[in-house]
Amino acid sequence: MNRKQFLSLTGVSAIGLAFPTPIFSNNNNIDKNKISLAQWSMNKSYFSGKKNADEFPIHAASMGFAGVEYVNQFYFDQLKNGTTSSKNVGRLAKVLNRNANNHNISNVLIMVDVEGNLADSSSAVIKTSIEQHKKWVELAAEIGCHSIRVNLSGEKDPQKWVDQSVKGLTGLCEFSKTMGINVIVENHGGLSSNASLLAKVMKTTNLDNCGTLPDFGNFCTSRGWGNEPGCKEWYDMYKGVAELMPYAKSVSAKSYDFDENGNETKIDYAKMLKIVKDHNYEGYIGVEYEGSRLSEKEGITATKELIQRYL
Repeated sequence: MNRKQFLSLTGVSAIGLAFPTPIFSNNNNIDKNKISLAQWSMNKSYFSGKKNADEFPIHAASMGFAGVEYVNQFYFDQLKNGTTSSKNVGRLAKVLNRNANNHNISNVLIMVDVEGNLADSSSAVIKTSIEQHKKWVELAAEIGCHSIRVNLSGEKDPQKWVDQSVKGLTGLCEFSKTMGINVIVENHGGLSSNASLLAKVMKTTNLDNCGTLPDFGNFCTSRGWGNEPGCKEWYDMYKGVAELMPYAKSVSAKSYDFDENGNETKIDYAKMLKIVKDHNYEGYIGVEYEGSRLSEKEGITATKELIQRYL
């Protein structure tokens, strides 16, 4: 047993942080303080260089959040996508942990994009993708996250997609389990936004450290990456979230815009959060604002306040 394997069994990361564990009880009251901020909510600031992604925990703390959900794309300068190298994991982890600890922020998860197709028709491609994801699993373990979020893209035939998804998830979960990390899948466009199919993948994979991250808005099945303009086929979002909640290890509260009463204009938050609470979920709920009318800070704050209203 290596050092990280031992530490994962004791619940401590390789640099001494306890793994955050979602708390479940017999009621359906979600802690209003367990709201995290998805880094994608500030993607314009980070892609433009106006803000430093290393300081994300500081930015989240300034807006009253308890946890953060990182996006790997903002750290490709340190952990290059498409590579299997993890030589900079320790250095990046040290910075992120310092900023999180100094501002009383929990590191919740890392959203992993652009690291290959885990549901590809080719087993060789899946194997390569698993290797490319490993550095993010290692980073998640080092900073005390409970999960990495992955995408299931590749195969276009529904049944073959299920089979290949199970293959990719099983391989990655076997590695991530040695570090105490979950692998969770978001409905993120295409076949992954067909919740009944994704639920079938979860049931077939049947691993303790494999689950879902239900996103309130990403239910376009005719195109990739969620709610792109011009989507022709939609999966019912409320039915979809309900189907994914039994496997949920985190939840993404997507938002786009708000009316004069502070309600989301595309999503019935009261209905969505009732579905979440009815499944006795008490982990973090992540704010993910994707609108353009409001500023990032305004949209983030409006989403957070709407969640708290219904909790």
